[in-house]
Amino acid sequence: MGDQRGPKIMSTLKQGSKAPAFKGKDQNGKLISLADFKGKKVVLYFYPQDDTPTCTTQACNLRDNYGLLKNKGYEVIGVSPDEVAKHKKFENKHELPFTLIADPELKVIEKYGVWGEKSMYGKKYMGLIRTTFVIDEKGVIERIIEKPKAKVHAEEIIG
Repeated sequence: MGDQRGPKIMSTLKQGSKAPAFKGKDQNGKLISLADFKGKKVVLYFYPQDDTPTCTTQACNLRDNYGLLKNKGYEVIGVSPDEVAKHKKFENKHELPFTLIADPELKVIEKYGVWGEKSMYGKKYMGLIRTTFVIDEKGVIERIIEKPKAKVHAEEIIG
């Protein structure tokens, strides 16, 4: 799919930066904020779209390793531009045990700087750049994983 090198992340966030606060509706329509997870480690992963092959592989890898991630103290939050109802279908279809934030207005996505120019089949367009932020208990970005490997994403996080 397109240029495997991908674009450079537009984010100005770096390891050691304070994670930007956000609020958004989860797959159940409940308002969720980053502050709800204070005192916990958070895996905040941004993905382009529910039920596409790579996004599904990534979500299922996180699902299959959810117990391990929880044992290591991580909470998992996925964010995409999809609507609440689409997230609910995605959650149900794949039995996802974690929070999915609907961000159709790109508010959270832009705060984290993961919306930018992409290229597929030689055409350039704007879209979500798959990125994961590992945030510590104090709300500081511990690590940024650019272009996570969908099939082994949990291992990348723990590794």
